[in-house]
Amino acid sequence: MHVLESYARKYNSPEYFTTDPIIFPKHFAQLMERGQACLQDVEIAAVIAAHLAWGRRDMIVRDCNRAFDEMGWKPYEYVRRGCYRRDDCSLHRTVKWSEFARICDNLKDFYASNDSLELLSQDEMRTRIYGQKSDHSAANKKINMLRRWMVRDDGIVDLGLWKHISPADLIIPLDVHVHRVALETGLTCRKQADLRTALEITEGLKKIFPGDPCLGDFALFAYGAERAAGKAE
Repeated sequence: MHVLESYARKYNSPEYFTTDPIIFPKHFAQLMERGQACLQDVEIAAVIAAHLAWGRRDMIVRDCNRAFDEMGWKPYEYVRRGCYRRDDCSLHRTVKWSEFARICDNLKDFYASNDSLELLSQDEMRTRIYGQKSDHSAANKKINMLRRWMVRDDGIVDLGLWKHISPADLIIPLDVHVHRVALETGLTCRKQADLRTALEITEGLKKIFPGDPCLGDFALFAYGAERAAGKAE
């Protein structure tokens, strides 16, 4: 067994993700199972949580809670209502409430004529929802993380609610930690954190996890975390 397979088997477990931003769309997915939320609630929660998912986990969770408190824990209803907090105070690090409001504006416009964000490509998600300039070389970490949450369907950590995208077609969410571990494990030699590097790492993971390369996201997270813990001891 490849070392990354053993890490993935161990760390693809809810116990390691109790303070991860996935807990927010997962909360609404669980409500959806009970008929108390809808797919749009889950999608909006994923959009917001992914957007704030940089920095320390405790800060991410704290500030996601602030965002969903503002939404009254009813994201779709909040977005449809169209009355958002728009000031320039910080929501999370450099993300201001006015930026949060622009994303809500974009979501409101999208849902006026569409039922699900699943139909959007990465670049369409980038431009139409997050309001960023088109960039076909960008790694789009937060978008690929959101897609992993919504597509992977093993019933363990990820949600598996989007059925028209195959897990085989997902791209690894490339952040500095994943990039560093990928360099250490030989999945890439490229120093640029761009789409080409993300695709190269994903191709390497496909050889270890056929049909499900983003299972490797758990392995790279775990490998990096255990290495960091070992150095700290």
